[in-house]
Formats: sequence, structure tokens, C-alpha cells
Amino acid sequence: MTWDQQNPYQQNPYQQGYNGYDHGPYGGQPQYAQQPYPQQQQYTEYTYSPAPDQTAPLPLVEPEPEPAPQPDATAVGTEAADAQESDPRPKPPARDRYFDTLRAVALIRVVTYHTFGWAWCGMVFPSMGIMFGLAGTLMAKSLERPALKVVKSRLRRLLPPFWFWGFFVVLAMLIHDWMPGWQIVYWIVPLGDPPGNAWGEQAWEILWYLRTYLWFVLLSPALLWIFRKAPIPVLLGSLAPILVLNFVWSGPDNRFGSALWDLSTYLFCWILGFAHRDGVLRRMKPALVVVGSLAAVGYGGWYAFSHQADFGTYDLDENPLAQAFWSAGFVMLLMWAKAYFKIDFAWLTRYKKLDRTVTIFNARAVTIYLWHEIALVLAVPLIDQMWNVPAFEKWLPLDSQWFMFGVGWILIAVFVVACGWVEDVAAKKKPKLLP
Repeated sequence: MTWDQQNPYQQNPYQQGYNGYDHGPYGGQPQYAQQPYPQQQQYTEYTYSPAPDQTAPLPLVEPEPEPAPQPDATAVGTEAADAQESDPRPKPPARDRYFDTLRAVALIRVVTYHTFGWAWCGMVFPSMGIMFGLAGTLMAKSLERPALKVVKSRLRRLLPPFWFWGFFVVLAMLIHDWMPGWQIVYWIVPLGDPPGNAWGEQAWEILWYLRTYLWFVLLSPALLWIFRKAPIPVLLGSLAPILVLNFVWSGPDNRFGSALWDLSTYLFCWILGFAHRDGVLRRMKPALVVVGSLAAVGYGGWYAFSHQADFGTYDLDENPLAQAFWSAGFVMLLMWAKAYFKIDFAWLTRYKKLDRTVTIFNARAVTIYLWHEIALVLAVPLIDQMWNVPAFEKWLPLDSQWFMFGVGWILIAVFVVACGWVEDVAAKKKPKLLP
């Protein structure tokens, strides 16, 4: 979000309306301290299993049998940990660096959007649609084992990092005169938007993503069963709910209505993850996929630009219908290309530092998502103090948003080291400063 005034407590201009990937949904409701729909967008998915260490084979004078590969103990994010549990047989870790890279870029795009507020960011790279698509693929993989076990595992990996982060946010709001009601239970299990006051809005507004992800996890056993009965009709029909909400019935004006809009906006992307996992995309005719994807992107783009007067911008995060169709077409092309051309980005492992960075982003995706807004908030008073140092004032671009972007990433790195270990604990693994 834009920081033109560099005031961490000032409400952001894009907080009026749809909460796309990068902000909280409902507003105009004092009891929720949120905004009126049209809403939506933005943050969070979770990750894949880590890449195996690539060790060059030593030259041998005589042929010798190669040792059996050892499984990698590192788990990357919520989905990756479940995927590793899906098969108890020992085997080498299978990392897909294509998906890992998409997730890392999605997180970078989120932070970029929240720093600069560029409306075109969502069109260049619809992060939340991509994150939901990747999560849907991994959920389908995990559901090869008992559904109840999968759901419990997902909750175990998601909620502790949320509770840890929420403890500090709730405590800070209480100190700043927040008086919670019974709705504080949503800070325990975010099936609805957790409440808060205006002082902490910039921190808690991103929780729409966790709430939407949680609902998708709970609904996935039934959704996957329905999808496998009629894959193509269900995939195409998953765009129907957002059309109904946009043109027929806008839903209730409460927490349930907010969740309904978010679920409808990204339902196609989640089901698309099922289609990728089950090989449905790979079997589809290339011409049909390309034409359908471009048609969806075209309709989403047309709707965004033709309704600027209604939303005040062409930003997809403010326009749920445009977001749904643009993300559907964009993510479908990415998923289909992955399946059809067997893209795996295996070359990434040759660049150790870049590969390491992608691994960290995936292993700490929940931490980065939850703490990035707080990092951006803290960057403002930190830069304000730098103006008191003459050398900094002379040689550093303290008034540049790019400088604040850099400071924000430094603080995000601090939070990753200081708080990321909670993800390890949630996954029942030995805590590490870095994965």
C-alpha cells in the first residue's frame, strides 16, 4: 500500500472497498471495523517441500554402487509438510522449483503492492490466485490419505504461527484502547474476520487470506469428491458463484458475506489445483486451454477497465469479478504450461544463492505474509529517526519509497529469523533460525 504520507497509523487509500489479495474485506460495519464490499484480494498460500542438496558426484577409479539417496528432513510450509507425510515409504525429496519460484515471486509482489500501491501489480502477477492454485494442488495430493488427518494436520501447521503473531497484535490494540466483544473468538479460529480497531487495521486487514484458506481446507474433501465426479463441468461451474454474487445476489452484509465473496473469487483457482494434480489439465487440448484462458483474462481486464467509475480504479484488488476472471485465465495458463511442457525449473539448483533464497521464502511463507505489514509500518518511524543523523540525511534517499521498500525487507528478514521457528514447531520439527 502506498506510504506517501509515511504515517504508520494513517488509513491507507486502498482500504475503501474490496479486499483482494492485499487487504481486509468488509467495512462500513462498526462491529467489524472493516470495509464494505466489493472487496478483495491478496495475501498468503503456503509452500512446497524443500529442494534436495545437489552434490556433484566424485570421480571414481572403479565403478561403485551409488548410495541410496536420503530424504530431506526440511519441510517447507504448510502444504509441503503434508505432502511429505502422504507417503511413509522412504524416498528422495521431490521438489518442484517451478511452483516454489511462483510462490516466492507471489510473496515479493504482495510486499511490493503494499509498499507502492501500484494498481497494475495484480495484472502483471495475480499473486493470490496463484497461491490458491498452488495450495489446491497440494491439498489434492494430501487428500490421498484420510481427510480428517489431512485437515487436522493443516490446522496444526497454520494456527500456531497465527496465534503467535496475533498475540502481539491483539495486545497492542488492547493497549491502544480496543474493547473486544465475543467476536474475539475469531482470533482463535479465523473462520470469520477477526475484529480489531482502526489503530491496528493495517496489521489485521490481511487476515482475509488465512480465513479464506482455512475455509477451502475444510471444504476440500467434499470439493475434491464432487470434482472427480465431473471434472470439466465442475471446473467451469466454479466461476458461477462469483457471477451470481456480482449480478444476482450480493450476499449478506456480515462476516459470512465477506467470506462468501472471497471463496467465490478464488474458487476456480483452487479447483484448478485439483485439475492439475489429477492430470485433467495435461489431457486438455492446448488450443482449448489457450483460447479459454485468454478469453477469461480478456473479460476480467475489460470488466476492470470498464468499471473504473464504480470502483475508482482498475485495480483488481478492488473488483472481485475482474479479479476472479483475470486470475482464472492467468493461473490456468501457468498450471497448464507446467503440466503440458513438464516445466520444473530444475536449473535453479545450479545457482546456490538463488535456490537458497527460494527455499527460505517457501519455508517461511506464513511468517513473511503475517509479518510483512508490521515490517512496513515499523519502517516509517525507523526512517524518521535516520533524518536525525546528518550523514544519513545527506547520503541516503530517506524520502524515497524504494528506500522504505529496502528497509521493509530488512525488517522482514529480522522477523523471519526471530519468529519463523514457530512454523517449525507447528510442523513438529526442530526449530531453526533459517530452514
